[in-house]
Amino acid sequence: MTTIGGLVFLLAMVFGGYVIAGGKFGIILHSLPYEMMMIGGAAIGAFVMGNSMHSVKHTLGGFGQIIKGERFHKHEYVDLLSLLYWFVRLAQTKGAMALEAHIEKPAESVAFQKFPKIMADKIALAMICDYLRMVGMNADDPHQIEDIMSKELKKVRAEELHVAHTFQNTADALPALGIVAAVLGVIKTMAAIDSPPAVLGGMIGGALVGTFLGILLAYGVMGPMATRLNGVIEEDCKYYEVIRAVLVAHLHGNAPQVAVEAGRKTAPTHSMPSFAELEEALQNLQIG
Repeated sequence: MTTIGGLVFLLAMVFGGYVIAGGKFGIILHSLPYEMMMIGGAAIGAFVMGNSMHSVKHTLGGFGQIIKGERFHKHEYVDLLSLLYWFVRLAQTKGAMALEAHIEKPAESVAFQKFPKIMADKIALAMICDYLRMVGMNADDPHQIEDIMSKELKKVRAEELHVAHTFQNTADALPALGIVAAVLGVIKTMAAIDSPPAVLGGMIGGALVGTFLGILLAYGVMGPMATRLNGVIEEDCKYYEVIRAVLVAHLHGNAPQVAVEAGRKTAPTHSMPSFAELEEALQNLQIG
C-alpha cells in the first residue's frame, strides 16, 4: 500500500504545484490521451519485442508483487523453520530413509499438510524435497550440497530479478519515447504554421506534454516501481536461503536445534523470530 500512497502523493505534488503556479489543465487533458497512446503504446510494443511470452507473463505478475510487497514475514519464517526442524530431527533419529514418504509425495505428507503455504510455494517445496532426497541417496557431503544449493539460489534470484530489470529498462526508454511524441507534436505544429499565435501556442504546449509525460513516467513511476520490485524479490529470496542454511548445518552433523538456529540467523532482521519465539513454536509443534 505504500507504493500506491507514494504514487498518489507524487501526482498530487506535481499537478498541485502546477495548478498553484497558475497552470491550466485544459491543454494537458486535451493532449493526454494521444500522448499516452504514443508513449505507452511504444513502450508496450518495445517491451513485447524484447521479451519472450514467458517473460511477458512473468512481468505482469510483477505488478502484484509491487502492490503486495514481501511475501514472507515472521510467521512464515517460524513455519519454515518448524518444518525443517521436524525433518532434520526425523532424519537424525530414524535415518534419511524415513523422509522418503514425505518427500516423494508431499501432497500426502502430514508434515507438509501442516504448512499449506510452504506446500503452495513451488520453489521452497522443490528445494526441500530435492535436497532431502539427495541426502537419502547418500549425497551427504555438506560442501558439495552447499555449492549446488548456492548455484540454484543464484539462478532463482537471477530469474526473479529479470522482471525488475524489465521495469528498469522500460523506465530508461520512456524519456526518449516522450521526445518522440513531442517531435511528432512539433511536426504537427509546423504543418499549421500559418495559424494564429494562440493556436500555435496550444499546439506547442500539447507537444511538450509528451516530453513531460515521458520524464514523469520514467522517474516518477516506472523507476521507483523497478526499485521497489527489486527490493521485494531480494527480500523473498532470503526465505530460500534459510532452507540452504538449515540443511547444510544438518549435514555438518549439528543437532536439529543448532541447524534451525543457523537458519534463523539467515532470516532478514525485521522478519527474524527471536530465539524464544522459535523455541516456543518448536515445543508446541504437533505433526501427525
